[in-house]
Amino acid sequence: MLELLKYRPMPESQPHTGSRLHPPTGRHSVLLKELRRTVSHGELTADDCYLVEGVRLLEEALRSGVRLRTVFFSQAAGARVDRLLPQINKKVETLLLPEKTFNSIVASETPQGVAALVHRKKHSLEDVLTLEAPLLIVAAGLQDPGNLGTLLRSAEAFGANGVVIGEETVSVFNPKTIRATAGSIFRLPIMQMQLEELLPKLRERGLRLVATSSHKGSRLDEADLSGPLAIFIGNEGAGLPRKLLAQLDASVVIPQAAHVESLNAGVAASIVLYEAARQRAKQ
Repeated sequence: MLELLKYRPMPESQPHTGSRLHPPTGRHSVLLKELRRTVSHGELTADDCYLVEGVRLLEEALRSGVRLRTVFFSQAAGARVDRLLPQINKKVETLLLPEKTFNSIVASETPQGVAALVHRKKHSLEDVLTLEAPLLIVAAGLQDPGNLGTLLRSAEAFGANGVVIGEETVSVFNPKTIRATAGSIFRLPIMQMQLEELLPKLRERGLRLVATSSHKGSRLDEADLSGPLAIFIGNEGAGLPRKLLAQLDASVVIPQAAHVESLNAGVAASIVLYEAARQRAKQ
């Protein structure tokens, strides 16, 4: 059973804050149960929402203009309520939860007492491909949520037009992935697609398909990363599947010390993205 918190209004000096916070009702027990399941599996809720946690991410969501469904504060949120609540549209549902209940729906080991359900922005691959000289990043088998989050953050930082999440890749809605994006998940076009379906669409639009490799290919500083381009980032250990590699146009490697086996996938993707941005800025 959901533990209900007896509502306590804020002090009279801040009546606007207390009047907008509400204790959960019976109908919210279904929502909280769904949240526990979706957060643990990195999934979307039935109404296409995902959970973000922490002050910084909620403020990034507000700045990015994403639609909020519900905002949750824990009993221990304290001053964070006063800081954030005035920024939230009054039409958005805001709930005050017992600390134990709040902690049961978030993944962080050190919760800040602030979380929100946000509506996913839907993006079209066709819209991205109609841009002049689009730059796409394709995640093909990344398993570490931190690496995927870093890739998304770097993709936005270095001007990629979108990221495609292929099969066998960790969920972009994994809580660790969301945190690692530092807000880029709210702004960057992100699409999920089977690679078998993706490749012909990219070729139809004239994109060059470039693989990243730890050992075989053109040196990154000698590779051509200008023009319409899709860069494929593979699994941390195995790299890109051979079947997929055979269908791509070229491979690039990052020169590095011989005794270093390979770079972290998120770091490698960031370096390649920087070089692509540097070359494209010269055009």
